[in-house]
Amino acid sequence: MSTTTPEFTPADGLLAQLNELQISFSGAVAHIRLNRPAKRNAINEALMQQLHTALIHLPASVQALVISGEGQHFCAGLDLSDLSERTVAEGIAHSRGWHAVMDALQYYRVPVVAALHGAVVGGGLELAAATHVRVADATTYFGLPEGQRGIFVGGGGSARIPRLVGVACMSDMMLTGRVLDAEEGRERGLAQYVVPEGEALDKAIALARRIATNAPLSNYAIVQALPRIADMAQSDGLFVESLMSAIAQGDDAAKQRLADFLQGRAAKVVKAA
Repeated sequence: MSTTTPEFTPADGLLAQLNELQISFSGAVAHIRLNRPAKRNAINEALMQQLHTALIHLPASVQALVISGEGQHFCAGLDLSDLSERTVAEGIAHSRGWHAVMDALQYYRVPVVAALHGAVVGGGLELAAATHVRVADATTYFGLPEGQRGIFVGGGGSARIPRLVGVACMSDMMLTGRVLDAEEGRERGLAQYVVPEGEALDKAIALARRIATNAPLSNYAIVQALPRIADMAQSDGLFVESLMSAIAQGDDAAKQRLADFLQGRAAKVVKAA
């Protein structure tokens, strides 16, 4: 994988100092690339903390975010060399720290698109599951080897991944070490798109650019309200839907887009007549 992305400008200032990541911008799209290729982008504490910092400090002009991995893999999960002996209390605190970052990603202020290739395993799959749109290339494989390693998911995977693949599939992956290839992952909901080898990032950027042209409040409603409504009782969810629908429609940007659409349609009718 290339260390540069065409048409993207590297970040400066604080964001440029986050050495576990490569951050760049193109218009309203930001690109965060995990930058530990020698470790297959395995997640250590520094990477997790820097990702959280990046999400906080991306400029307000960003309207869509792409996350990818440098080297041959998206992310091979937890860096086991970074795993130290912890007390139960320390283990809970460590997991809750991961939860904070994954929640920040899932409920980020703009949609997040993941470009996946190679290993999307363990914590890497937990990270991908927190994004909103996932593009896998043909080299992608998904795994949850926690059962074989004597550990359990701790980065939010037990809450997010079953919503994509179902409890039975996740249990199978964890108990037996079953690995899903790109197409099996798409069929299960781990990815919405599968593209040829080496094309995931280009596809993810193209999708992010399209997403960035949507009304910002509409995008915000989709990533913030939709998952919460899905967790509610139906009557509660429908009430929240009504509120969110009214808020989105009342936004000046939505009104202008509707007016532009109606004017364009009227012009087509006149032309046809």
